[in-house]
Amino acid sequence: MNTFSKKELTLESCIKMYKIAFDKADEIGFKIALTICDTGGNTKIFCRMDNAPLIASDISRKKAVTAVGFGMGTGKDWHEFIKDDPILNAGAHDINDFMLLGGGKPIYIDNELVGAIGVSGGHYTQDEACCDAALNGL
Repeated sequence: MNTFSKKELTLESCIKMYKIAFDKADEIGFKIALTICDTGGNTKIFCRMDNAPLIASDISRKKAVTAVGFGMGTGKDWHEFIKDDPILNAGAHDINDFMLLGGGKPIYIDNELVGAIGVSGGHYTQDEACCDAALNGL
């Protein structure tokens, strides 16, 4: 039988990332919801800060699923990928759970995709700052 092994995100690493992201949001001065998913788009961890916008919960999940599903960020990476392609630009928004707003980033360990993080609650640049802080702390 042929098998393969792959790296997995641990719950411990997810907890570490969400704490770092929450600290960054507090530092910037806004409230977020955060979702981290595995390579199958399954939620590993979800947390919403007190008083974070309610809709941020679903947006953070969609950002994480989009980032892991395509292995690229949901902001500038996706924008650059579709901006000059009218068909893709128009059709991408019909993809189930697709979110084209910055704040979703894939998580790679040793160049292997292991999951994604999605943050929502502020301007997309603030959301991305929280993602970056969490990823840098991993």
